[in-house]
Amino acid sequence: MVPHTLRFLPARETGPQLSSAESHSPMSLFKLFFSESAVSTLSHNTNAQAAKATAKGCKYKWTDVSIGEMYRYIGLVFYMAMVKMSSIRDYWQQSSVFSVPFPATLMPRDRYRTISWNVHMSHPDEDKVNDRKRGTAEHDRLFRIKPLMDTIRQACKAIYHPRKNVAVDERMVACKAHTGMTQYMKAKPTKWGFKLFVLADSSNGYTLNFSVYTGKNNFPTGLGLSYDAVTSLLDSTLLGSGYHVYMDNFYTSPKLLKDLFAMKFGACGTYRDNRKDCPRNAANALSKKSSRGSIRWIRDGPLVFVKWMDTREVSVCSTIHSAHSGDSVQRRVKSQGTWRTKTFPCPAPVIAYNKHMGGVDLSDQLIQYYTTQHKTMKWYRKIFLHFLDIAATNSFILHKELHGNMSHKEFMEQLVTELCGVSQKAAPKRTSSDHVPVPGAELTSDGRNVATVGRRSCVHCKEVRGKKQLTPWKCQPCGVHLCLQLNRNCFQEWHKDE
Repeated sequence: MVPHTLRFLPARETGPQLSSAESHSPMSLFKLFFSESAVSTLSHNTNAQAAKATAKGCKYKWTDVSIGEMYRYIGLVFYMAMVKMSSIRDYWQQSSVFSVPFPATLMPRDRYRTISWNVHMSHPDEDKVNDRKRGTAEHDRLFRIKPLMDTIRQACKAIYHPRKNVAVDERMVACKAHTGMTQYMKAKPTKWGFKLFVLADSSNGYTLNFSVYTGKNNFPTGLGLSYDAVTSLLDSTLLGSGYHVYMDNFYTSPKLLKDLFAMKFGACGTYRDNRKDCPRNAANALSKKSSRGSIRWIRDGPLVFVKWMDTREVSVCSTIHSAHSGDSVQRRVKSQGTWRTKTFPCPAPVIAYNKHMGGVDLSDQLIQYYTTQHKTMKWYRKIFLHFLDIAATNSFILHKELHGNMSHKEFMEQLVTELCGVSQKAAPKRTSSDHVPVPGAELTSDGRNVATVGRRSCVHCKEVRGKKQLTPWKCQPCGVHLCLQLNRNCFQEWHKDE
């Protein structure tokens, strides 16, 4: 028996909501997610956070970050995702055969670090107001990431309309901060971190919508976390009707699937036998002695509960499929000491589940290739880096759908060069004219101390001569203190091999 087929009526034409006739550069697509207004807000709040930090007594030098510099900073973060080094310091190290020249041409190391320390998505004064509400119902745990999160989610929905099959699953963002929101998931490759519920297009892994899990007490409907997670990600007015939603046994319940069917969403997912309203008919169940390929099913209106024996028992529930439509799978089995390929009947929901459930896994895989994640002291900066990952990966998927003429690596390389405002063809090479000696510290108004203030150890003297020589001079792009004397020109010797 085949259930009533829901007509597929998407609210918009499926695919990218952009014209394929026009040319779209990686940066133009990335700016659909990180628009200039969003980066302007990010820069403003970062400057406010830095002002607050310096007022508290932080000693580093700070000048307000502009929109252009914030884009360059983001470009440098993506560069570091592609060119992996063991620490941030190594990207500016000039005295090694493993040195990379590009980061120092874009901004000094200390500038990069001070921006990283102060990146802020919400205004610090508003953070204070929200923090005072801690312990009450009015407190928002996600307040520090809300401004940018809302922008990214809105962009994900607006720029692309999914095809018929979508998948719901969890995604972990690695973090061990004690926030009350971090989770431990034994079965995931990333075991500690923030749990995100993600809706993705099964055909290409595009992240359509997501929500951050904040704690087990936030159940708006009172029907449980798994029910709320799915229904909050699916918006029938935005999507349309007739969509097929695939999920694993954490989410699947008869109540959820029936309610989705009433909303004109078909659903399919593996299920747990102990879930409420799931059939427990022992006469129609499989046993450990059941032969491979055995099928049992029970229909309850639009729902069909199917059990199938593979190497172990598989339980699937669906409002889309009939129990069995003649599909089969091939498995290698050992018979009389030799391995042979044998064909076994397979239920239609199992075939469809295996084909379409991997949307979120595909999305995770694309993100992991060039993830921006690195160690940071603040939990909300881990989420900020994940927003960058979502924006870059979704931009690549859009570019592939529209033009399809660029690999993931080529896309990221072009995105980095466009964000940083440099040419990809000419590799940044240092010439002798690039290295300019400048004072190592701000000049004092006291003329007697001009030659002594800000003296640091000469790096060349320490490495080559094994002596500690103080000098007021440093190289401007390298940020390295070097002697510049009539009888000892370490500045020239340090750069002569470049």
